[in-house]
Amino acid sequence: MSAFRCACAASIGAAAALLYAGPAVADASSETVTAGTHAGLAANAGDLDGVHTHLHHTLNCLVGPGGNGFDAKALNPCAQSGHGAIPDTADAAKKASLESAADKVRAGLASSDMKEARADASAAASLLKSGK
Repeated sequence: MSAFRCACAASIGAAAALLYAGPAVADASSETVTAGTHAGLAANAGDLDGVHTHLHHTLNCLVGPGGNGFDAKALNPCAQSGHGAIPDTADAAKKASLESAADKVRAGLASSDMKEARADASAAASLLKSGK
């Protein structure tokens, strides 16, 4: 019976480790789609706070934890999809396109002008949807 308890405890411990280890397989494509969705939401937000909120979500999906501009206080809708679309992308051209989108997002976050921030969000959304 004690061998059974040990086996169960080991199985439970292994399952818990998997749950806390993060995503098993990085899905840069899914992260990119989610980032594009949030960039679109930012572009259509009704106020500057809404634009900035969704731009934070976009950037978090793109750069992942520890990336340039990642905001741990903001939602990371890609937390279970990987480590960020940029770090999870191997293709150099795709990575460069994602970096360009992230630059647009950072510009929108830095802007206190609603029209400019929404334009940056729209540009990021276009880059993310086109893959260019």
